Amino acid sequence: MIYERQEGVPRFSCTEYAGKTRDYVVLIPIINEGDRIHKELRRAKKHRISQYADIVICDGGSTDGCTEEGRLRRLEVNTLLVKQDEGRQGAQLRMGIWWALQRGYKGIVTIDGNNKDSIEDVPRFIEKLEEGYDLVQGSRFVPGGKAVNTPLLRAVSVRLIHAPVISLTAHQHFTDTTNAYRAYSARYLQHPDVQPLRDVFMTYELLAYLSVRATQLGLKACEIPVTRAYPPKGKTPTKISFFKGNADLMRILFKNARGDYAPR
Repeated sequence: MIYERQEGVPRFSCTEYAGKTRDYVVLIPIINEGDRIHKELRRAKKHRISQYADIVICDGGSTDGCTEEGRLRRLEVNTLLVKQDEGRQGAQLRMGIWWALQRGYKGIVTIDGNNKDSIEDVPRFIEKLEEGYDLVQGSRFVPGGKAVNTPLLRAVSVRLIHAPVISLTAHQHFTDTTNAYRAYSARYLQHPDVQPLRDVFMTYELLAYLSVRATQLGLKACEIPVTRAYPPKGKTPTKISFFKGNADLMRILFKNARGDYAPR
């Protein structure tokens, strides 16, 4: 099925392998992740994540065969969404958020599709949503969390720059603010003063914005321990380029601190 572009939501195709079976959904944005997404989904299957949440792939237009239907079905993927419009991660997430809210999920867990994150921890995010939290941030830097082979520059920039600025903006202490492994309640995403479905969120703006908006509005937020493991050698699996990507993250960080992404 094709959903035509509408305000704040890109044009995308939707292939449902099953109907809604759970109250919560895991959205996994990917593009050309190769076998990394398959390894992650195999871990999810091993830990029976589909018994806690429907698993949905939010594809940015992969051309490497990683979204082959038979394999996704075998790995217990519920639905494949494929963006057919402009934008990067932010557009993929807006596509997934809109679709998930239309389907009536109570909350959304997001996780990268490059097999760096402990997808087996999804039930812990759902537990916090059930307890009434509206933003649940995964962190490798809190007690119980594990940061494995984190590049030194990445660790320093997160802990000494990004997390302090986000914490000041949010009026609550956070430690791992570039981590996209997190959960949102439907109540948060549908709050009239949040409005995540806006075209301003094309790349990484939405992650920064949703990190701070919940507590600005008096909603409940917390961190839980997770594992983020980089490979011990070889190319770091990331879509953020060293110079332009990190510069864009800093630009977004300070625009967010000024309140530029808040609804007018």
